[in-house]
Amino acid sequence: MALDQHLQTLINKECSKVYNHAAILRVQSGDGRVDFKGSAGDTAPETRFPIASITKLFTATLTMQLVTKGQIKLDQTVQSILTDVDLSRLHVVKGVDYGATLTVRNLLHQTSGLADYYESDLATDLKAGNDRSYGLEDVLSMTRALPPQAAPDSGRSYYSDTNFQLLGAVIEAVTGQSFDQALQTRICAPLGLTQTAAMIGTDVGLPVYHKDQLLNIPQILTSMGPDGGIISTLDEMMLFLRAFMQNQLFQPEAAAQMRQWNHLFFPFSYGYGLMRINLPLWMTLFRSTPELIGHSGASGAFAFYAPELDVYVIGTFNQTDAPRRPIGFMFKVLSLITKHGGER
Repeated sequence: MALDQHLQTLINKECSKVYNHAAILRVQSGDGRVDFKGSAGDTAPETRFPIASITKLFTATLTMQLVTKGQIKLDQTVQSILTDVDLSRLHVVKGVDYGATLTVRNLLHQTSGLADYYESDLATDLKAGNDRSYGLEDVLSMTRALPPQAAPDSGRSYYSDTNFQLLGAVIEAVTGQSFDQALQTRICAPLGLTQTAAMIGTDVGLPVYHKDQLLNIPQILTSMGPDGGIISTLDEMMLFLRAFMQNQLFQPEAAAQMRQWNHLFFPFSYGYGLMRINLPLWMTLFRSTPELIGHSGASGAFAFYAPELDVYVIGTFNQTDAPRRPIGFMFKVLSLITKHGGER
């Protein structure tokens, strides 16, 4: 059986599992010898889909472009840029208010220790299908109501969508553009992406589920903006991911900075808007697995590059019940490619 057939069989099998209503997959090797696109369930490979927190790769790209051009500095305080936004009492740890001292680097590297606004009642509302719209001030209010995760620069990264909401505001303040305008002019146009954009209205592409419940939540998805509100396609995500990993969107020095890995939560490390998966040998019966660099999302979306194999893997299950489902799936994909010697 050819590799394409094995990959399609794998998608079909994965989609037949409980709560999996649809799946799409795009796989491509750097040399083009592997080039697969497939789907299972109620969808097609060309379907636009919400990329969830893979959006953070785009937001990180826009931020590093501004850093490279000298328009902002990584160690500049966010408050000095967002002069019209009150960050006081946003991040109080043991009586110390760190709100005004948080830096762009803290946000990008997830070292601020800020609470994650998504973990408020928003996550519950999303999974229950209770739709609502919110803006930056609402995000800050939700964050203030939650306990902080840690003081800034405490030695590791703490995942917080609040960090990237603030980065979106930084991008808008510095460029004078909306987040989507900056996305279009600085990433999409140079790469020729015409189906990638910040979500607006009710067009959210492939339907999102929580278990067996179809979630009609366009307002929540569009409100996520710079932390999780982009819609795209497999083909355009492949173009973006390749450009990102090949340093076509920023200087090589910026790429090296972005790969300063901190512990996040097992099995992830975090760079600057960038995830790394490197499974320990004890977890894989002492069989080595390739390193993966990219980002995943709470909807089961994934976009990763395996440098050792020079293979890109992109897709989604659009199912919020098990966000880590793509990890095992991606390693099955890479195992098939290895067994076939990188041939179609």
